[in-house]
Amino acid sequence: MYNTKAYSAVSATAPLASDTIARRDLTEHDVQIEILFCGICHSDLHSVRNEWGGTVYPIVPGHEIVGRVTEVGSAVTKYKPGDLAAIGCMVDSDLTCPYCKAGLEQFCQNVILTYNSPDKHLGGVTYGGYSNSIVADERFVLRVPDNLDLAGVAPLVCAGITTYSPLRHWRVTEGKKVGVVGLGGLGHMAVKFAHAFGAHVVVFTTSPDKTEDALRLGADEVVVSRNADEMQKHAGSFDFILDTVSAKHDINAYLNLLCLDGNITLVGAPEKPLDVAAFSLIVARRSLSGSSIGGIAETQEMLDFCGQHNITADVEVIPMQKINEAYDRLLKSDVKYRFVIDMASLKSE
Repeated sequence: MYNTKAYSAVSATAPLASDTIARRDLTEHDVQIEILFCGICHSDLHSVRNEWGGTVYPIVPGHEIVGRVTEVGSAVTKYKPGDLAAIGCMVDSDLTCPYCKAGLEQFCQNVILTYNSPDKHLGGVTYGGYSNSIVADERFVLRVPDNLDLAGVAPLVCAGITTYSPLRHWRVTEGKKVGVVGLGGLGHMAVKFAHAFGAHVVVFTTSPDKTEDALRLGADEVVVSRNADEMQKHAGSFDFILDTVSAKHDINAYLNLLCLDGNITLVGAPEKPLDVAAFSLIVARRSLSGSSIGGIAETQEMLDFCGQHNITADVEVIPMQKINEAYDRLLKSDVKYRFVIDMASLKSE
């Protein structure tokens, strides 16, 4: 083992603070990465404050990791020291189940998440990217295009793939009419991808002052969802709608905008169940589904696509020492559109 600096929380009410954690020495298939940037996902906040239950303390969050390879195991073939690399929400799985064999590791019953999952090497739980370095199996390490801003790449391996995967699954292409509900960390990435795929993109927001930003990001139209007349103009016309909102809202208002065989996919996770009217689905053979992140191969495909189309997240870069302030601002949606930690700031402690 070796020790590295990190920021951790020791309870649901404690602030994140400087700490030292253990990382494993490299096995033959491992890659060691010096972390340069780490995005802040809303999941980090939920986990730190144990809002989903099951958090093991101390917790080191962070699953939007970008850095540079510093060392590799003897059997590693994909990476060498100096390569740019990323790690998303997973660091291991059983690799033998039907999901893993199909490239859908995110659905593996034995998936090991980047933080707060059982650590089969050291015991305890895994520690995430709010740290100077990380060690992971090369099969869960991603190659980063060298033409992209690294701070803007970090959120791609969570917010990016969370929106890219359902857009690809539901075959969003040129000629499709696509809605994006909400313009936050997830929504702004969905707009960029749907636009790059050639779709006609409509953003739904409760905030009229987001119109200019939505258009800048690639939207063709912006609808204020509280305006019934604006909503009615689009009734029965959407092929696909991606719902990124985590607050309670009327899902039927969006189901009624779908055309025949249209689909809404949820990637936001409201605290309370949504009320779905049967006839909102029945009348036009509509469907409502959900989506998680993507598998490793699809995440690499997404990063390569971003490299080809010069797509990154819109980020606000902060030093590690402002993490607790960033969490408070995140609760108020006071960021456009993703906080990213410059991990060089941790080295100064």
